[in-house]
Parts: sequence; structure tokens; C-alpha cells
Amino acid sequence: MGTRRVLVTGCSSGIGLAVASRLAKDELRRFKVVATMRDLQKRGPLEEAAGDCLNKTLEIKELDACCEASIKECVNSLPNRRVDVLVSNAGVGMIGPLECQSIAAMKELFDTNFFGLVRLVKEVLPDMKQRQSGHIVVMSSVMGIQGLLFNDVYSASKFAVEGFCESLAVQALKFHIKTTLVEPGPVVTEFESKVYEEAEKMDLSETDEETAKIFREVYLPYSKKVFASLGQTPEEVAEQTLKVITAKDPPLRHQTNRLYTPVTALKHADPTGRLPLDAFYKMIFKHDNVLNATLGVLRMLQKKTGKK
Repeated sequence: MGTRRVLVTGCSSGIGLAVASRLAKDELRRFKVVATMRDLQKRGPLEEAAGDCLNKTLEIKELDACCEASIKECVNSLPNRRVDVLVSNAGVGMIGPLECQSIAAMKELFDTNFFGLVRLVKEVLPDMKQRQSGHIVVMSSVMGIQGLLFNDVYSASKFAVEGFCESLAVQALKFHIKTTLVEPGPVVTEFESKVYEEAEKMDLSETDEETAKIFREVYLPYSKKVFASLGQTPEEVAEQTLKVITAKDPPLRHQTNRLYTPVTALKHADPTGRLPLDAFYKMIFKHDNVLNATLGVLRMLQKKTGKK
């Protein structure tokens, strides 16, 4: 197989930046990376990360996943409109009590996290079908498998992404197009930091006192502990994404953090859903000392395994 053109979205920071620069620096020079972002004024960190690869194995283009015309313009600018691998990564976060979130903000999140992906696939899929080849790689989340407290709307968007890809994958396979959902757990990025910074200042007046207290005094400290124990770097997720793209037979789903798999395994262990529900409830509300001990053990394992 010759050099493959990879279109990556959301490359101004975090996972998108790490994936684009890692693929561009591939030792075997297997990729020509088209790294895209909505605002080209934010290209500085990517240019720095790309280094000597800039304008050789990596080029930067404007693409707004919320705008069909922007996506079409970007794809039209490529030779023969050829995209061998699409890495859909653009996304936004939202945490907090449901009562404190506006419907407008929820729609905006879905417009990026779900419809952004749909717009991209709609644009590149017909060409991939015609060529009878391609790989659609989607940055999902473990929250697309298992919902998490105060992540109701974000989880819902990732469940939508998972359902969309799982359905599409069957049809895509008929045209020799592969589909992979990359499912990170907690990732320590500027994106995550911003979400949690905003959460700490959040106006909780629309919810009741007890819910506000649970969010501030239970959820936020719990999340910080989980990130400290299980958090991966964007570079680690990028390395896992490279493995998926170069795999001879890539999986439909790939979790990047094996220390998080017991959490998602709970869901499959009990079709009624009682087991994970009960486990999460007790872990968060009843057994804080057990949670701390478990995270301590996982932190040790993380160090021993080199955060694989």
C-alpha cells in the first residue's frame, strides 16, 4: 500500500494535534496528513509540534465540522478529493446538573459531536465507496459505552456516535471500507481542563441544594482523582490511534486505556443494567474509601505498565 492521505479534524490542540503530528512523523512515511481546524489563527501549537514535517508530510487546512460548505471546500481542495483515512476528532464537552444546562447549549454540543461526524462522513463516504477502500476512524469515548454521573448530554452525544458508526459499519464493509471507534477514558488535555474550570464556576441556582452539593463536593473531587489515576496523555491516545490505522484488520472498537476496561465490562456482564448502576452508585456515594484504594492500586498499575 502506498502513502495514504489522512484527514484529521480538530487539530488545534489535544488529541487531534497529537494524532496529526504522530502520523506525520511516521518513521515509514506511510501518511500524508491533512490537519484541519476551524480557526487557522490557532495553528501555532500544531506548527510547532509538526516541526520539519510541516508542508512535507503535514499540511494545515481550514475545516469547520459544523458547516457543510467548509467541509466540501476542504475536501475539494485535495487531489482527486482523495481521503484514504478520515479521523473525526472535533468535539466539545459539557458537565453539570441537567437543570442547569440550556437546550441551546445541548443542541450546539450535538451539532459538533454528532452532526459534525455525520457531515464529514456524508462528504467522504461516496468517494470511498467508488474507490472500494477507506477507513473511517472516529474519536469516541468510554462514555459512549457507559454513561457517567453529570455527563448526561455529553454521554448521549457519544452514544449517538457509537450507534451511527455501528450501523454504518455493516454497509461500509460491503464496499471494503473499515470503521473504527477509538474510545479513550480520561485524557489530560486543555479541552478537559477548560470543561472542569468552567464547571467549578458554574451557576447552579437552577438545581436543588442537594444536587448542587453532590456536584461540587462529590463529583468534581471524584473526577480529579480519576484523572490523576487513570488519565492518559494525548500522545498516548495518538499512539493507539496509529496502531488502529496501521492494523491489517482494524477493530470496530478500540479502548485506549486498558485500566478502564473493567468499568465498561460491568455493563456487558449484566444485560439488565443493574450491576453497573449499583456499582457506580456505591462507588460514588457509599464507599469513598474503597474508591480511593482502588484508584491507588490503578495508579500503581498505570506506572508499571507505562500508561499503555
